[in-house]
Formats: sequence, C-alpha cells, structure tokens
Amino acid sequence: EPEDTEWIKHIKIKSEKLSEFWGRDMYLGAHVLLPKGFDEHPEARYPLMVFQGHFPSDFGGFRTTPPDEDMEPEYSARFDVEGYNRIQQQEAYDFYRRWTDPEFPRFLIIEIQHPTPYYDDSYAVNSASQGPYGDAITYELIPHIEKEFRGIGEGWSRFLYGGSTGGWEALAVQVKYPLEYNGCFAACPDPIDFRAYCLTNIYEDKNAYFYNSNHKQLEVPAHRDYLGQIQSTVRDENHLELVLGDKSRSGQQWDIWEATYSPQGEEGYPQRLWDKVNGDINKEVADYWKENYDLRHILERDWDKLGENLRGKIHIYCGDMDNYYLNNAVYLMEDFLESTTDPYYEGEVLYGDRAEHCWNGDPELPNHLSRLRYNSMYVPKIMKRIAASAPPGADLDSWRYR
Repeated sequence: EPEDTEWIKHIKIKSEKLSEFWGRDMYLGAHVLLPKGFDEHPEARYPLMVFQGHFPSDFGGFRTTPPDEDMEPEYSARFDVEGYNRIQQQEAYDFYRRWTDPEFPRFLIIEIQHPTPYYDDSYAVNSASQGPYGDAITYELIPHIEKEFRGIGEGWSRFLYGGSTGGWEALAVQVKYPLEYNGCFAACPDPIDFRAYCLTNIYEDKNAYFYNSNHKQLEVPAHRDYLGQIQSTVRDENHLELVLGDKSRSGQQWDIWEATYSPQGEEGYPQRLWDKVNGDINKEVADYWKENYDLRHILERDWDKLGENLRGKIHIYCGDMDNYYLNNAVYLMEDFLESTTDPYYEGEVLYGDRAEHCWNGDPELPNHLSRLRYNSMYVPKIMKRIAASAPPGADLDSWRYR
C-alpha cells in the first residue's frame, strides 16, 4: 500500500454495511489530498470534492517537483501525441502549483477504492449482486474522512465529478443521494438513458447484436474513432467477455454493467440483460434496469420529488463523437432536462465538437490535456454553487485562508 506523504494520506475502514451483505469483513479505502495549510490552520473546516473513477493505486495527477528531465519521451497512440508521459508530469506539477497558490480555495479531494469481485469499481451505488456500496460510501466512508480530516460534513459542502465510469457515478450518486451532495460534474458518462445503451434501446430492440431487419444481418457497432470508423461491435466485445469469464465475471465493461444493474438470478449471480451468445434481450431484466438505474427515467419519474433538491446541481459534458456512442444518451437526457419545469433544472449540458471519449467540458484545450485537469477545472463553478446555495450560518470563511 502507498505511504502517506505531506500532502496525500491513505485510509482504509471496515464497512459494516458491506460486511453484513457479504458475510465477511469488507473494506473501503480512499486517498485524501490535503489542502495547503492544513496543519497550520486547525480551526479550518473544509468542503469536499469526490473524484469518481476506476480503482486508483494512489492519488494521481499531483507531484511536488518538475518533470524528470532524464525521462525518455513516450508516444501516445490514443492521442497521437509525442512525449505524453512528460506532459502528464508537467500537468501534475502545474496542479500542485495551482493547489498551493494563495488564491486557490482550500478543499479536501478524495479518490475512493471500492473494488468488487466483478470489477475494479463498484459503480458507487447499491446493487443486488455487489451490495450496498452507495450507502457504505455516502454514510460510512465519507463521514469518516470528514471527521478524520476536518471536513465540514454537510451536504452543501460536498461535490462529485469524474469521467466515463466516474461520470456515471457522479450523476448517479447525486441523483440517488440528492441532499448529501451539492453538485455533480459528469463527463462522458456511461449510458444515462437506456434507450441509448450505447446503440441499443433495451426497451424496444429485440436483439443487442444485430439491427432489426427482414432482409440482412447488420451488426451493431460498439467502438468508433472520431471519423466514425468502426473498430469493434457489441457482439465482438460480449463474446470476448464470455471467453474471459462466465456469470458476468470477465472483469470487463458490459459485465460490470450487468453486475451493477441486474437483479440476482437463482444461482446468486447477476441476471443477463441479454443472451451473451446470441444477443436476445430479456425484457424483464430491462424493466428492472429501467426502474432502478436508468437515470433519465428515474429523474423523469420522480422529478416532482427530486427536482427541487437537484436544481442547479446537474452538469453533464460529452464529446459528440464519443468512441462508445455515449453522447446519444446525453442527448436524450438533455431533452428531458430542458423540458423540466417547477423547477427548471438550472444546470448545464455541453458537447465537444468532434471530441472523442472522454471530453470533460473544456472548449479550449484538446482532450489529452483537459482530461488531466479534473481536480481544478470545475472549482470556479463549485465556488459559484457554494455562494449561491450555502445555508445561513454556513462556514464560508475558515477554509478561505491564503
């Protein structure tokens, strides 16, 4: 396990909720980035930013020294950028300098470790097969961190952000715990409307692998580049997962969605949304997904109860050429959000022109840079949100030292 440093601390707690579910001791971990002046200002109480995403071995994107001058530059095929390893180190150092700048607000930032037998990440919500991770994180882990590191510990002072898996988690946690958090910034989220489960409408389509046609078989794509060239299909990826592990245990993307969203079958494993061999969709499972994890449907169904508690809190960002077609679900979510009244949602949905996965809301910088700035890019919007929504008597001063 990583060692504590001046800036980064590591915690691990036993979760009573998860231990009861699994019948054995279960633990949650987190990496905590401390603000400048933490030891010098014992009177300060801090807001909390939760950076959602895949299992982090340590707190990433933060270094207190300039890039290693002797480091050999490495080419990034994904971004077609030479020397990307040096760019990453420079961005990490630049963040350290922003973090310690006299004008930068003082926050706690955490990255959470919550792996399950199915994936490196629980998706941060309660589920039939993985257990009550949503409750464990929100009601056990986060209060423990806030007590240990002098967090304010109130819903108005907590914020969520992340991309891809982390983007879905940020929005889902905000929706499912509307009063425990004061805003989410969901970048390139996994499907947030299952009418666009990538390119499948799980409610109307009969098969996930082939388009409905009486005259030909045409496979449903799963991955494209920014020009629309297809690299893989839904059938390709699901058959690979079936080779890697049965019963949703491949450790890959389609299987973790099942492990999170599905009811349990008779053997105790997640029920399949579709037949993994032929792609035929199980409508009963689809209906269960709809009522419990289709975030657009949940918002539309419950807006009369949720709307006021989510007003001003929802921010969603996606490239319009997302490699996994995740922008389609965002379009449908935006249609609903823009239709809201009493109250209007008062958030934002933005798109990156020709941007691939995982565009996170910066219209000026290329994807390969903006993805390295999650921990500072939303801070101005968070500060505006705090100013607009903090309750009377809230601590707005103790953490604003220079």
